[in-house]
Amino acid sequence: MSKIISVSNQKGGVGKTTTALSLSAALGVLEKKVLLIDMDPQSNATSGLGIDANEANLSSYDLINGNSKPSKLIIQTSSPNLDIIPAKIDLVGLEIEIISKSDREYLLKNALKSIKEKYDFIIIDCPPSLGLITLNALTCSNSVIIPIQCEYFALEGLGKLLNTIKGVQKVHNPGLSLEGILLTMFDSRLRLSNQVKEDVRKHFGNVVFNTIIPRNVSLGEAPSHGESILVYNATSKGSKSYLKFAQEIVNLN
Repeated sequence: MSKIISVSNQKGGVGKTTTALSLSAALGVLEKKVLLIDMDPQSNATSGLGIDANEANLSSYDLINGNSKPSKLIIQTSSPNLDIIPAKIDLVGLEIEIISKSDREYLLKNALKSIKEKYDFIIIDCPPSLGLITLNALTCSNSVIIPIQCEYFALEGLGKLLNTIKGVQKVHNPGLSLEGILLTMFDSRLRLSNQVKEDVRKHFGNVVFNTIIPRNVSLGEAPSHGESILVYNATSKGSKSYLKFAQEIVNLN
């Protein structure tokens, strides 16, 4: 049975796309069949896997709009067991286009019905906002991963996101759960990083994943080479951390 997980945080710069991409690649290395759906108009997950968004004829825009069969939007990547539905800049105007539709919150859920059982995991990289695209992702998901950077203002806006998740659970998707909170950009040398880690664990307890993603140069370099961290530098701390995180996700499911 397929598990659909949204990676979401309306706050930018928290490692959201890095997590969606790296987790997807790591799950593939663990021999899980994975589909990564890029729902962010910035299309960083798409370019991070070496795909030129401008050359992609079809994208996640067409997935939600129903312009094409979902199976025709899937691109096989060079990363083992990992497929992607890419994003393009035309996602920017999508929310205005679908706002008048009666089933606007369920468009993505309906679109995925024909392909979801082909995968063990479907990972959705949400945009850094709480608009209709993110609402569609949460409505079709089984759970949510929230990345939080170990820096100042780490918890800023988290309450709003958690309230959105509760709202979706109540109205659109009773089966939605919080998979967990992932600490990212951790630097053990910094007092602030350690303080944020302690505060988040104290406040959220078991909801916080055991795995912590460190600050790592290779994690920043990999997307510019169009490769996942596991392909770009398999021995890096970033690669090992996301493999450990992927194993934690597998164990939870």
